[in-house]
Amino acid sequence: MKKLLSLFCAMAFLAGCSSVNENGGLFGGTDCESREVRDFMANAEDRVFFAYDSSSLTDNAEEVLDTQVNWLNMRKHKNVNVVVQGYCDERGTREYNLALGERRANAVKNYLVSQGVAADRISVISYGKERPAVLGNNEAAWAQNRRAVTVIRTSNM
Repeated sequence: MKKLLSLFCAMAFLAGCSSVNENGGLFGGTDCESREVRDFMANAEDRVFFAYDSSSLTDNAEEVLDTQVNWLNMRKHKNVNVVVQGYCDERGTREYNLALGERRANAVKNYLVSQGVAADRISVISYGKERPAVLGNNEAAWAQNRRAVTVIRTSNM
């Protein structure tokens, strides 16, 4: 019985470490955050937003990505890898939104690479419309869900 209880406690602890925060990104304030994750969140913005049915970066998105480039190119962060997660709003088919989310994530990756971040440090994944940051069936909610989020890749990702 003690083994079962210990296993349950360990699983509950690990589940808390891999939670998704209210903004749709990882690392929502748990004690499981690494020093790099906390530093990244404090010194670089982690998300950019897109227009409807677009994977083009805006000037504002490039400014946000420049904060990521500066952080990633610091000597002490040269071994940090990231995952760029692409998301869409709820409109469109699942398949279309998975492809659009991937184009958005790749647009971010390509920008980071063009600014000197090594491509092998960046991976991409699309969640399409499956993980909305904001619930709602209106333009304000949809605008928050059309995004790409850069997260630090931890050893358990």
